[in-house]
Amino acid sequence: MNERTFDDFDEFANSYRDIHSANIKLSGADSLYFAEHKVLELKNFEKDEYQQMLDVGCGDGAVEIFIHQNFPSWLTQAIDISDKSVREAKERHIPNASFTLYDGKTIPFNDNSFDLVFVAAVFHHIDFKLHSVFLNEIYRVLKIGGRVYIFEHNPLNPVTRYLVKTCVFDKSARLLSYTYAKKMLKTAGFNPIQKKFTIFFPRKGILSSLLKLEKKLSWCPFGGQYYFRAVK
Repeated sequence: MNERTFDDFDEFANSYRDIHSANIKLSGADSLYFAEHKVLELKNFEKDEYQQMLDVGCGDGAVEIFIHQNFPSWLTQAIDISDKSVREAKERHIPNASFTLYDGKTIPFNDNSFDLVFVAAVFHHIDFKLHSVFLNEIYRVLKIGGRVYIFEHNPLNPVTRYLVKTCVFDKSARLLSYTYAKKMLKTAGFNPIQKKFTIFFPRKGILSSLLKLEKKLSWCPFGGQYYFRAVK
C-alpha cells in the first residue's frame, strides 16, 4: 500500500456536495452554507477592493461563488490536485475566477504573487510530514504583508469528530489541533497570527436562537471549526 500523501477527491467530484450535505444534516445546514460561512468570515478583515487571491484546494469551486458575490473586485486563482474537481469548478463559469490542476507540491505561481491565500479544510487531508513543505509554498507565493486564512475542523468538538468519522471522504483524515496549527504558522515565519473559533450551534432548530452569540464565543476552543489569519 502506498504511503498517504494527499487524499484524492476524484471519485467524489460529481457528488461531493450531495454527500457532504447528507453527512452534515445534523448541523441544520447544507454544504454550500459552510462554504459561504467561511467567505463571510473574511469580511471581518478584508474589503472589496482589487486583490489577487489564491484558493489552495479549491475542490469544485463553491468558495469562488461566494467570493464573487462578496468581493467582486477580487481576482481569484484556484488550484486543486483533483482533475475531476477542477473540471467541475470550471463548469461553474464564475467571473474573475480561474481553476488550475496542480501537483500538490509546487504551487504554479511566482514568488510574491498574491495578496491573500485561502485554505479551507485542506491540511487534514495531507500527510503531516508534508505540512511544512505545503505551508512554505504558501508563504513563498504571498506578497510581503499578504494574509493566509486557514480553516480547519476542531478535534476538541465531539460533534465535529463524529461528522468526520462518519464521512466517506474523510476516512483518512487526521485532524489538526489549533495549537499544532499555530505552531506550524509560527515556524513558517508568519507574524502576527490570529485565531477564531466558529460553528458552536446548529443552524436550525431550538438552539439556532443562540447563533447571535457565536461572535462573542470566538475565543472559546470548543467551536466546531477554527481558523487562523496570519500575515507574511
